[in-house]
Amino acid sequence: MHNKRGGVLKKAIGVIDSGVGGLTVAYELMRQLPNEQLIYVGDTLRCPYGPRPQHEVIQYTLEMVRFLVNKNIKMIVVACNTATAFALDTLKKEFEIPVIGVIQPGARAAIKSTKNNEIGVIGTEGTIKSNAYPEALKAINSELQVTTLACPTFVPMVEKGITSGEKAFTIVEEALLPLQRTNIDTLVLGCTHYPLLEKIIGNVMGEKVKIISSSEETARETSAVLEVHGLLQKEARLIEHHFYTTGDLQLFKKISRLIFNEQITDLKNVTIDKIVM
Repeated sequence: MHNKRGGVLKKAIGVIDSGVGGLTVAYELMRQLPNEQLIYVGDTLRCPYGPRPQHEVIQYTLEMVRFLVNKNIKMIVVACNTATAFALDTLKKEFEIPVIGVIQPGARAAIKSTKNNEIGVIGTEGTIKSNAYPEALKAINSELQVTTLACPTFVPMVEKGITSGEKAFTIVEEALLPLQRTNIDTLVLGCTHYPLLEKIIGNVMGEKVKIISSSEETARETSAVLEVHGLLQKEARLIEHHFYTTGDLQLFKKISRLIFNEQITDLKNVTIDKIVM
């Protein structure tokens, strides 16, 4: 994955996720910011983060960010809703570089979409328990009706590479039954793994429900934050993105092909150093 135009390489954007789901955000960042280099870490070994306690998610998130800070990054994008819900404030206090998550951009996109002010949010157990989406949504419009639903079966399914077919459809249909009985007209995919199931989720929920992925909005916000801080790379240059995973390389490559329609060339296994909290 190269940008073939010339130029001098500057600091990269660091992207972290609990696994492969954040690649949906990385794809949008690469599409919208073609002159920016990305360094991505997916913690597939310890995925999923959703069922984990808050202190554990904070620790794992800090470990990934410290790994990236040693690579001279200029900004962090937390491409994991659970990590955003639990660790974003900690990261903002701990590091001097700009840090953004995926929840605020997703909430804004949902509010732009809804016509009847009834919004559904699906996510991991951790994200749903945190109440982060209802708080973000109602901070903008207090009259919204927000229905949330944890879908703990989705991330393990995606991490195994099951993103289509009869088995995937059955699991999704069963999980979304409570939302099919509501009047929501907008559904936020409150986990960056879920866009890999977007087609099935759309089929289950029907045409009346608009599906919102936070990836596009997050990329737009990243661009705006870089611009404000004078960090946006506007000149065309040669780019090679770097991807790291703590787990299975072959599975990571398989999922990356679904998202990018090409093979990730610079993918390495990494052991993230443990920190003492």
